[in-house]
Amino acid sequence: MFDALSEKLDLVFKKLRGQGVLTEENVKEALREVRLALLEADVNFKVVKDFVERIRERSVGSDVLESLTPGQQVIKIVHEELVALMGGSEDNSLDLAARPPVAIMMVGLQGAGKTTTCGKLAKRLKGERRRPLLVPADVYRPAAIEQLKTLGRQLNIEVFDSKGDQSPVDICREALKYAELSGLDTVIFDTAGRHQIDDYLMEELERIKEEVEPREILFVADAMTGQEAVNVATGFNDRLDISGVVLTKLDGDAKGGAALSIRAVTGKPIKFVGIGEKLDAIEVFYPDRLVSRILGMGDVLTLIEKAQETFDAKEAEKLRQKLKKSQFDLEDFKNQLQQLKKMGSLESLMGMIPGVGKAMKQLQGAQPSEKELKRVEAIINSMTPAERANHTIINGSRRLRIAKGSGTTVQDVNLLLKRFTEAQKVMKQLQKLGPKGLMKGMGGMGGLGKGMFPF
Repeated sequence: MFDALSEKLDLVFKKLRGQGVLTEENVKEALREVRLALLEADVNFKVVKDFVERIRERSVGSDVLESLTPGQQVIKIVHEELVALMGGSEDNSLDLAARPPVAIMMVGLQGAGKTTTCGKLAKRLKGERRRPLLVPADVYRPAAIEQLKTLGRQLNIEVFDSKGDQSPVDICREALKYAELSGLDTVIFDTAGRHQIDDYLMEELERIKEEVEPREILFVADAMTGQEAVNVATGFNDRLDISGVVLTKLDGDAKGGAALSIRAVTGKPIKFVGIGEKLDAIEVFYPDRLVSRILGMGDVLTLIEKAQETFDAKEAEKLRQKLKKSQFDLEDFKNQLQQLKKMGSLESLMGMIPGVGKAMKQLQGAQPSEKELKRVEAIINSMTPAERANHTIINGSRRLRIAKGSGTTVQDVNLLLKRFTEAQKVMKQLQKLGPKGLMKGMGGMGGLGKGMFPF
């Protein structure tokens, strides 16, 4: 989502780094470009004005202008102010410390992804050993109730049996009583939305709030709608006093202005972000991590957390031993591809490694796509166990058979085998580096796409 903004800020920072000595005029010019970059990213005008003024005040001080690395000092200030803009180090965790069942109201306009977010949040809470109940309280949108029930079946999470002819307030009241009698500790209410805010909707939500006394009221905003999401959030906050925001579709290709504006305008924290369509594609929002991604600094902490959630510890140790003995084969590689796909899109993962996302963009044709991953997996699946264990036995006739079986060409098979051989060499080199040298080695892998990924 932030590619355009990242590229423009990167150009500004390159100019700053190239200045041996910074003057007030240098800083003024740089901040003019930062201002334009943020406005083009659809960030709220007042937010941009205040943000740039804070940076200017901090950047023209003698400590910055006379430092040995003035450009780096200004970049550091921009980083700190962006983090502060989106919430800084404030606690954005859910407030669930109450006598169960704890009520969570999900509110927002139609099309923001509210119902799916209810399912994602319930799945996350279930993973934290809570016992959630999903409540379909939208009786207006066709199939809204059935959609939530379908999600509940997929997640093996109980869904309250709402009926389309019931009052939403009655549904919420009865669901809360049911949860208490059933020993369920968290109730997530999927309330109705509209295409725009109206008094009837708000009055209904206010009655539900009065009835269930929610611990959290989360406004679900579509990050793709830009400034409109900020305006709508303000409207909901004025009437309901929301406790936080969930930004959906942060993996989209919009400008990202909502993510940078919504906290500053509403004064309420962003608590979660949706980063894909899968039901586990929801993350706790950490302002410093998002800012690091925007400024091209990567997000290693999130990458590590994703890996810990996805990869089995025993399998990881087994793989480490195989790498140590140079026994890594195509079957192991296929297994790693499958694990990698569970972590999310390859492009987003690359963006979390400092320097690698930018390097991949610069290497034309080096960015592996999801389609290419599937093709590699199909080729490996067409091999016999013996061929996967020892790729050197794959001769001309075997390559033809593998190509036909996978719906690819002999050239595709040849390329895979060539890249896999190169990847084995790279892995041996990284193994020699040891744990301390591993990240250093990754940071300098200009030919990452040509060595680590065999396609």
